[in-house]
Amino acid sequence: MKKIIGRKPLLEALNKGVEIEQVIVAHNQTGRIIDKILIAAKKKGVKISRVSASKFKEYERGANSQGVIGLISELKFYSLDEILKELKKIKNPLVLLIDSIQDPHNLGAILRTADAAGVNAVIITLRNTAPFSDVVFKVSAGAVNFLKISKAKNLSRAIELLKENDFWIVGSSPEVDRTLVEIDYNLPIGLVVGNEGRGIRPSILKKCDFVVKIPMLGKVQSLNVSVSTGILLYEILRQRKELLNEQTS
Repeated sequence: MKKIIGRKPLLEALNKGVEIEQVIVAHNQTGRIIDKILIAAKKKGVKISRVSASKFKEYERGANSQGVIGLISELKFYSLDEILKELKKIKNPLVLLIDSIQDPHNLGAILRTADAAGVNAVIITLRNTAPFSDVVFKVSAGAVNFLKISKAKNLSRAIELLKENDFWIVGSSPEVDRTLVEIDYNLPIGLVVGNEGRGIRPSILKKCDFVVKIPMLGKVQSLNVSVSTGILLYEILRQRKELLNEQTS
């Protein structure tokens, strides 16, 4: 990832709208410019991490950073309008909506599976989603470079736009009776997956046309979110036999 080193350069970049993934601040760093950086980052939904002096040195690597560093992903992100324009060219497109996944390992694993399962586009929350760090790139095995990814300031509004474009929205919850195999996925589908601990937010779950569960036969009644995502995506792929046959023939 690219770095912006120093207080004034970082503040200027934030004010100019540079798409910064994460702001790293060394522990105990304070001051007027630091405050301005933090305020600007919060307004733009940029993740802020305060780290120990020793951890900060790993990011700094000898540069004179003045206690603050901005990380910029070299990944191209798409606007939702660009995504929708491309999806109109596809029969029964599949969109994955990621609601506040905060662990970079989970995010990377989900994106790797999304690419493997033929997801046409990914929409993530601008806030409360892990930044696209080196860990995400590594765990995804490069899949992030092949997916069309959009950052949504408001996931509810993104879902509404998908519905306006004839998408059916599917979420998952262990609290429902309907299992994942009871839905016909041969439609334009938006699949929502939720946060590692809380799952899909209630306000987002209410916007889903279908809510399904993955049957759990053991004593443990939960799965890692990346595993759950894989199971859901491959049930969709299993039902879409025409697409699956094209890929395997």
